[in-house]
Amino acid sequence: MTQLRTVQVLGGGSAGSSAHVRSLASGLVARGVRVTVCAPAELDHAYDFRGAGAHFVPVPRLGGPATLAMLRNAFIGADVVHAHGLHASLRATLALAGGVRAPALVTTWHTRGHADGARGGLVRLLERRSVRAAAVVLGTSSELVDRARRRGARDARLAPVSVPASRAPVCLHDGKARAELGAVDRPLLMAVGALVPERGYGMLLDAARVWRDLDPQPLLVIAGEGRERAALQRRIEEEGLAVRLIGRRDDVAELLAAADVAVLTSRWESRSLLAQEALRLGVPLVATAVGGVPELVGDAAELVPWGDAEALAAAVRGLLEDVDRRMDLAAAGRVQARTWPTEDETIAHVLSVYDELVGR
Repeated sequence: MTQLRTVQVLGGGSAGSSAHVRSLASGLVARGVRVTVCAPAELDHAYDFRGAGAHFVPVPRLGGPATLAMLRNAFIGADVVHAHGLHASLRATLALAGGVRAPALVTTWHTRGHADGARGGLVRLLERRSVRAAAVVLGTSSELVDRARRRGARDARLAPVSVPASRAPVCLHDGKARAELGAVDRPLLMAVGALVPERGYGMLLDAARVWRDLDPQPLLVIAGEGRERAALQRRIEEEGLAVRLIGRRDDVAELLAAADVAVLTSRWESRSLLAQEALRLGVPLVATAVGGVPELVGDAAELVPWGDAEALAAAVRGLLEDVDRRMDLAAAGRVQARTWPTEDETIAHVLSVYDELVGR
């Protein structure tokens, strides 16, 4: 039997999709598959696809004829092209168009776009173009699978997806980490994610204003970077909020483990990395009930409506005032995490899709 060859394509590369491709590359190579990863160069620096045994082709984030030519060259001889996300899927679709012997195209939807008006119509059009070109569309949540089917996917399936837990040693309520963040004698709340509108940090600051009367006042720490930093910092200072923006960090698991409560306020998520890490560590989580979050966390987190700062503040306050509830959620989180797919199960599922498409 000839060696299977797959090309994994990333566009912008969210943290979840990039970590997933790193895991896939490592697992597929270990099973004898030849893997090429096409992605922006900075993603290889962050996720070390070469270290996983994959051949790496740096592809610019901005598209154009030269980018498509690079992808076409990378696709030569491939059995399966696997694109992750809408941006990557459209690039792969264009690069494969008109090929005499085009490899099978698999698309994984890790997340979804949010746009209104004319831009929303364009997103829907691009989604239809993307899924109709794919032999199989894999969705990381039931909602994404349904969305792909509505857009005309020939074959849309729920995909088991596992992102490896941090392998760095962590210590719950680590005093050193709490001291660094300034939360030695006060509760510590932790949020993680890019500083962009979709993360709901405006709602989070509204909640921080509500819980200012707690004694001691909790400290909210947000790890991440993005275009909203200046506006958020200005509001924190003007309103005197106990909130710290600490930028992008490589030790998120350690900081999260030091927290009393993790907070996820996104407008939409599929398989949130923050939620997964919090539940694995046994850190109580308050999250917005959006997208795939309820499906992911089950009864192991406090869920609140998107945009409801009062409900968010009340849920956080309730946990800080009820140590037994925090302990119950910590235990439930670890149990829920054990129900998620393993890396081996995820890789075996993807490989079975590839084998099905190439007739192996």
